Amino acid sequence: MKCLLLALFLLANSAVTATADIDLRIVYLHHEQDRPPVLSNLSAPPEDLGQAGAELAIRDSMTTGRFLGHKYALELITVAAQADILPVARAALERSQMLVLDMPGAEMQAIADLPGAQNALLFNATDPSPALRDADCRANLFHTLPSQTMRADALMQFVQSKRWSKLALIAGTHPGDQAWADALDRSARKFGLKIGAQKTWAFDADMRRNAAQEVPLFTQDLGTYDLLLVADELNDFARYIPFNTWLPRPVAGSTALVPVAWDRVVEQWGAVQMQNRFHEQSGRAMQPEDYAAWAAIRSLSEAATRTGSSDPATLRAYLLSETFQLAGFKGRPLSFRPWNGQLRQPIALVSGQALVAQAPLPGFLHQVSEMDTLGLDRPETKCEAFE
Repeated sequence: MKCLLLALFLLANSAVTATADIDLRIVYLHHEQDRPPVLSNLSAPPEDLGQAGAELAIRDSMTTGRFLGHKYALELITVAAQADILPVARAALERSQMLVLDMPGAEMQAIADLPGAQNALLFNATDPSPALRDADCRANLFHTLPSQTMRADALMQFVQSKRWSKLALIAGTHPGDQAWADALDRSARKFGLKIGAQKTWAFDADMRRNAAQEVPLFTQDLGTYDLLLVADELNDFARYIPFNTWLPRPVAGSTALVPVAWDRVVEQWGAVQMQNRFHEQSGRAMQPEDYAAWAAIRSLSEAATRTGSSDPATLRAYLLSETFQLAGFKGRPLSFRPWNGQLRQPIALVSGQALVAQAPLPGFLHQVSEMDTLGLDRPETKCEAFE
């Protein structure tokens, strides 16, 4: 009888915890950026990139939350390109200690360093810079978008599995192109590969008319290679490289075979249901930034549900614990790395209309988690803020 009463008491206590009043207000803060001109605007970013993923996440969270008496609210803030983001961020932090950030990494760091943000939970949903997860990390800044290092490692695992040992590289002149090229080079060396001939794409001609004449000549002196890597983060010229190279070789990096956090061709593990919900809501396919914003908000709501709390310190501790898991429609539970706040996640390798592979690939082992073969592992990181 005593055991039965104790069990009923514990059950009642857990029910109270599970249905505790939670009112989670989350701010999505977007700073518009002047986009450099590109050859073609066929793939211009949608105006609601990232924001649409946040809106879907709130709807998904409310589906569960309404049964538990939890309330979730999303505030969308857009700041003009030339305006100062910091005053807006200060005001947002007075209303909420949970922000999803859509802006360059330097601005994220400035917001993370604000006095009003020291106890806040900030999520980087758009900047892939490796430094933000390394020496420039902040203890209050988590990352749901994969870093360039993670994406490069995913691609190089595939390259090594194919035994493509001779690599060449073409990189654009934009800083983002150079950063992606550097990530590819570091990852190649990490997996015992080497990038040989490299060239910089600096054409100002209209490749829509001249690609068939210019690209073969441009690639003729790259020598022999098994795979041509292209670093074009602006989506400017990469589309004109495949099928126009001097040698008939596969292309990867920013076109043809591309490592991404998310793509419309991801349909396994229940993903097609989320794809359909997103398309019904937004009238377009979900993109990586949308997925990262969705993952940030779903992580917060999952932590609130499990802890029965909306306190940022409680949620942060749970997010970094071994207990936290996010069902992210990628075939594996997702979790945050306790040494830099990066969300562990598989990386899809996609080509046009198909999912070619998903990294980590079989055979790439790790003593803790195979997903830690992608990106900065604990022994590699210079991030000290999370210690």
